Amino acid sequence: MSGNNPGISGTSAVLLLAHGTPDALDEIPEYLRNVTGGRQLPESVVEEIRHRYFLIGSSPLTKLTLQQGEMLSEDLDLPVYVGMRNWKPYIADAVRAIRTNGITKIAAVCLAPQNSRTSVGLYKRALFAETDGMQVDFTEGWADHPLLADAFAERLRVVWTPGTTVLFTAHSVPERTVQNTPNAPADPYADDAKRTAAMVAERVGLAQDEWLFAFQSQSQSGGPWIGPTVEDTLTALRVQGVERVILQPIGFLCDHVEILYDIDIAFRQFAAGLGMELVRPESLNDSHLLTDALANLARKGLARLDRE
Repeated sequence: MSGNNPGISGTSAVLLLAHGTPDALDEIPEYLRNVTGGRQLPESVVEEIRHRYFLIGSSPLTKLTLQQGEMLSEDLDLPVYVGMRNWKPYIADAVRAIRTNGITKIAAVCLAPQNSRTSVGLYKRALFAETDGMQVDFTEGWADHPLLADAFAERLRVVWTPGTTVLFTAHSVPERTVQNTPNAPADPYADDAKRTAAMVAERVGLAQDEWLFAFQSQSQSGGPWIGPTVEDTLTALRVQGVERVILQPIGFLCDHVEILYDIDIAFRQFAAGLGMELVRPESLNDSHLLTDALANLARKGLARLDRE
């Protein structure tokens, strides 16, 4: 059983939702239009993103997400589908396959543990636009799931030594999208991200002054994005005499361009220019603890559906 073609009969299934990534360089303009909701980006921005994908070869996000789905399916002995918001296989494609296989109950889990209306909210809207007449349990957020923290801590312990500064990161978002308004409740994203980081730090045994948090991958368009930035944080640490930093992105569950380029190339070069060494733990990717966390969330979702 693999990908979106499971072979187990029944009325219940799990759907993993992820961001998506283009399969080839010439697909990047269309992919970016999906990301921006049709808004045209400056050609210079498109070319810069194309250059980053070229430097890393290709993003393994889709392949790794499908692998995570396969591992989860084996653990649950249930069909697990994958739907992407911005590229193939699209959420609509996954739901269509689910209907074709006679499944009527879906436990949906976003592979974005930290809840935000800019990410999880958009996944939810895209999913429910396709699932009329179906029973759907949607996990809103799971930033504080103990097994998620265990998974990140397992990776971090491999490279951490006492006294080494750890910088946790999550993807930044535009300030305007998370600001409080009369018509929108407070967005939990920043607090969620920092909560995950604190749980990982506690498990590894980091002292309070041994870790920090920053937001990465701010865009150059669309107004101000939330910070502090990684660059500003590294600069401040170097002023304090820090020469080695471990950077762990706790907002991402597998390798993709924001890790393989932003961290492994851009941030490492920036740190080297400051006279610092930057080390990154292995991403969760095929982590069995991550599978355990997803299985726990899926079972809870399916149990809620059974009680309806």
